[in-house]
Formats: sequence, structure tokens, C-alpha cells
Amino acid sequence: MSIPHASHAPSQAPVAASPAPAYVEAGAAGEGGDGTVQPAYLRWQGHWRQRLGLGIVLLGAVVLALHGWRMVATQPLVRDALLGGLLAALATALGAVPVWFSQQLSARVQDTLFGFGAGVMLAACSFSLILPGLQAARAAGAGGWAAGGTIGAAILLGAAALLCLERWLPHEHFIKGVEGQASRTLRRTWLFVFAIALHNLPEGLAIGVAYAGGDALRAGALTTGIAIQDVPEGLVVAVALLAAGYRRTLAVGLGMASGLVEPLGAVLGAVVISHSASLLPWGLGFAAGAMLFVISHEIIPESHRKGHEAWATGGLMWGFVLMMLLDTALG
Repeated sequence: MSIPHASHAPSQAPVAASPAPAYVEAGAAGEGGDGTVQPAYLRWQGHWRQRLGLGIVLLGAVVLALHGWRMVATQPLVRDALLGGLLAALATALGAVPVWFSQQLSARVQDTLFGFGAGVMLAACSFSLILPGLQAARAAGAGGWAAGGTIGAAILLGAAALLCLERWLPHEHFIKGVEGQASRTLRRTWLFVFAIALHNLPEGLAIGVAYAGGDALRAGALTTGIAIQDVPEGLVVAVALLAAGYRRTLAVGLGMASGLVEPLGAVLGAVVISHSASLLPWGLGFAAGAMLFVISHEIIPESHRKGHEAWATGGLMWGFVLMMLLDTALG
């Protein structure tokens, strides 16, 4: 890097620059915080620290994965929850596939699909989470007021947890824009990823908690409903990313990967609830509160923002009825 002289310095005859020592490299990459040039071996030490830290993180991830695999292999409820979460993730991936071939999806259709997903999630909260939670609380010996108070407190707790994540985790809405701390320092792609994770985590938790409750039919109905609404959700995510200016491959890839947080949430919910049956009402209510927060704070506002409220509401009604029928027929 050339070193600028002060403007008042006297002119001097050009002198051939002597080669720098081997351990010093000029350039912005070698400058320290005070503008001085750092020796190369110091920078190599920093690189090795980063690589060592990355290796430790990867090793920890492998250990956790092996531990989780043993847990899945030995606990049928956790295994069923994982399979349910994977089914939902697969449905999300399938929904993103059509974007490979066409990007034509009108704003009205997007809002209708958003409303459909909100309706499915509302019905899932009512029939597959809140009502079973009340039944579980009463089965544990709670009276009517105590059961209602328990589920009500769990719903508020789940909504508060998602509110805290929404405030602290930087993310970006497809239409609303950037929210959360430190959002300007992150690439917009990752802001979209965080937003998708916030959206899908409650769905995974709901699947896991439902399977941990031991009612396979009701859990299957909930998983089926979530998987059905995940198909248009994956499509909308990919189309929104494509419309935001991302390459088709990246938009489709993120759309397909957006559901991967669901099996993780399903395993987490099943593991926590399976350790104590007394936590089942709290888990069901918590998952319902988290999903209700996402519906009210994320999905419905996004579906109404472009002026297609009637279409979005119609989609919501159809989604609610479909999930109600699934829960009645299968649960």
C-alpha cells in the first residue's frame, strides 16, 4: 500500500522502494485498529484462532447430532415428532419447486395463500393445541378455572417468547422491511432466513408437543394440516425472494430450506415434554401462543398490506375449515 505524504512535505527525488520484510505485508488486511501494519505471523495467529473456533463448533455440532440420533432411536415419540417435522419441511420444499419454471404469481394469489396458511394455523391452534391442552390439564386434576388459567398463561408465555425473539433477532419482512437490532450489519439474505425461522419455529414446536402428548391421530392431523399450508408457504417464500431481487437458484434454495427449522423445533418440543407429562398442557398452550403471535403479527398484516383483504380473508376461511375437517376426521 502506498503511504501518502503530508501536503507540506518538501519534494524529493524519487527513490527506489526497498523490498518489505517477508513478515510484513502492506494493505488494509494487515492494518491494525490504530492504522499500523501488523506482522504476517500475527495475522496467521488470528486465522488459526478462527479455524480452531470453527472446528470446536463443528465438533460440538457433531456430538449433539450423535446424541440426538441416539435419543431419536430410543424414544419412539421423539422419532415420530422428527418424522412429522421432516414431512412439514418436505412440503415446504415441494412448494418452492414451481418457482424453477415460472415466477408468475400475482399479489392477489400471494395474499390468498397467506390467508389460507393463517386459517390452517388458527384452526390448528384451536382444535389441535388449545382444546387438547385443556383436556390434558383437566386429566391432571385441574378444575375448570385452573385448566383455563394454565392454558391462558401458557398462551401468553408463548406469545411473549416470540415477541422477544422478534425484537432481538434481526430479520426482514417480505413487504414490511427490516426489524430487529443490528439489522443493518447483516446481509439481507440472512435477514430473510431469520424471518423464515421465526415463522416456522412455532409450527415445529406444535408438531413435537402434539406427538409427545401420545395421541398419534391428533398429532397426525396437526402434521397433515401444517404440511398442507407449508406447500403454498414455500411457494410464497421463493416468489417473494425472487421478487426482492435474488437469483432464481438462491430464491428456490432458501424457499426449500425454509422448512428445515420445523424438524428441529419438533424434536425440541418432543424432548422437553416427554421428560415430564405435567408439562404437556404448558407445552400445548405455549405452542399455540407462539403460533397465534405469528398469525397476528406476521401473516395477516402481510396478507392485507397490498389491498387484497377480501381475498386474504377468503383464503383464511377456507384454510380454517379444511384444518377443522382434518382434525375432526383424523383426530
